[in-house]
Amino acid sequence: MKKYAIIVAGGTGQRMKSAVPKQFLLLQGKPILYHTLRQFKKAYSDIELILVLPEDQFSFWQSLCQEHPEILENCPHQLIPGGATRFHSSLQGIQAIPSYTKCLVAIHDGVRPLVSIASIQAAFHHAEKFGNAILAVSSKDSIRQWDETDNTYISLNREHIKIIQTPQVFEISLLRKAYEQDYQDYFTDDASVVEQLGIIIQLVEGSYSNIKITTPEDLLIAEALKSTIES
Repeated sequence: MKKYAIIVAGGTGQRMKSAVPKQFLLLQGKPILYHTLRQFKKAYSDIELILVLPEDQFSFWQSLCQEHPEILENCPHQLIPGGATRFHSSLQGIQAIPSYTKCLVAIHDGVRPLVSIASIQAAFHHAEKFGNAILAVSSKDSIRQWDETDNTYISLNREHIKIIQTPQVFEISLLRKAYEQDYQDYFTDDASVVEQLGIIIQLVEGSYSNIKITTPEDLLIAEALKSTIES
């Protein structure tokens, strides 16, 4: 089945304490976004890539593409303006896919450049069988949740806790139906939008190296991990 990947990147660099949006920072000498796009092309050479960015970041990205010609050589993509929220940015990407197309669509955080080829392929394979698949890992830490009744933090069984990652892969008709819904504050990711339809979300084992780069410490970790990701 035809495959698309919508890469959503709307960062401003605030938590990174950088004037440059985090998705444009360099990882091993190349923009983070390049590494992210490249992993999907390595997983499936015929995958169609859609990059969703704030429109006021288009010119900066285009200048990076000129500075690093391998971006367009290795990862040709369609550039789409994002929306006010992650929900609306995902919607913009979904609407860029031709209406007649039957396909599987991965939606992925632009600042998760270390996602492995095996994880991408596993998510697509599972979604082809079940209609959806999202990457997740078990919590390695103890977890506590605030209890408003007792005004205290209660311990949760970490064996029952999953940390959700991306990509999140869906059959396109399911995504289109889900994104006909009005935006809600509790739509924290694409799976939560689909889940609102009453769909059971399928979890696929992810990787602890598939980190989301949001702070300077994350970038240092990513530099150390990059050499361990399949090339």
